[in-house]
Amino acid sequence: KGPLTLLHMSVFSQSFSPCGRFLAAGNNYGEIAIFSLSAALSPDATGLSQKPVLTFTAHEGPVFSLLSADCHLLSAGNGEISAWSWAELIKKNAKPLWTKRPNYKSSLEIPEINSMIINPGDNSLIVGGGDNNIHILDLEHGVFKSVLQGHSDYIHCVSVREREAEILSGGEDGAVRIWGDCARPQYGKWISCLTTDSDWMLCGGGPSLSLWHLRSLSPTSIFPLTGCQRQATFYQDMILAVGEGPFVSHCLLGGEVKAQIPCTPQSLNTLQLNTNSTEHRVLTVGGSSDHIDVFTNLSYKAFSLRF
Repeated sequence: KGPLTLLHMSVFSQSFSPCGRFLAAGNNYGEIAIFSLSAALSPDATGLSQKPVLTFTAHEGPVFSLLSADCHLLSAGNGEISAWSWAELIKKNAKPLWTKRPNYKSSLEIPEINSMIINPGDNSLIVGGGDNNIHILDLEHGVFKSVLQGHSDYIHCVSVREREAEILSGGEDGAVRIWGDCARPQYGKWISCLTTDSDWMLCGGGPSLSLWHLRSLSPTSIFPLTGCQRQATFYQDMILAVGEGPFVSHCLLGGEVKAQIPCTPQSLNTLQLNTNSTEHRVLTVGGSSDHIDVFTNLSYKAFSLRF
């Protein structure tokens, strides 16, 4: 890759393989890189172990979302979703199993897909993006079965409350919509990150990341983080968040920021915890750089993977 390509690279999405030994990362050039975590974490790792075992062009536009389901890696580009076999990717064969496009109103528009999540309840794929709608793909039959309309601007993020079989979505219009029995939108500013843990929801974007109790739909904690948060996750008794600024924030549920751990990229888009393998249990963080930081211990960066 040329120095300019690397200079302007941003990592937008990540997903661990079901076995937990590999990491897929997607960038702004439509490329997906597959890294071997077992090689990078091994005691005799070299600089080469931190480079991809495979890099391929998956989509024309940026890869905003990656997701692993069963033995497949799902990737989203502009207006399309492709499925790849993890077994084949590990063998360095990058051929999509299928590519599907949501049913958009006009054939001219190619909205980006910003977020995807599996709803295990009915084995469907929930997809949100630039056409302001949520599209639901039946993974068993390979068809888009329904569209949820309601957001007045594009959708940044989707999440699922498994027990209640509810879908949550956050958008540029500042609404978090709960699709199910109680669809009453709560307003903040634009909502760019959303995650749920049974009765709790984390949402952020505009001014501040906040923790909400979903039964009462009331905010219980507001976190004093500067800049926009782009991704957050519950981890043990903490919340991990990334966004503007070169660090991972560790927050306590009560609202205080316990620590901010420095990272390589100046601004962060994606954070993933590898829970698929106890042996390769790491946190990986990517953003405005060709480096993906790897944390084997949450209090400091161990090393970086590089595109």
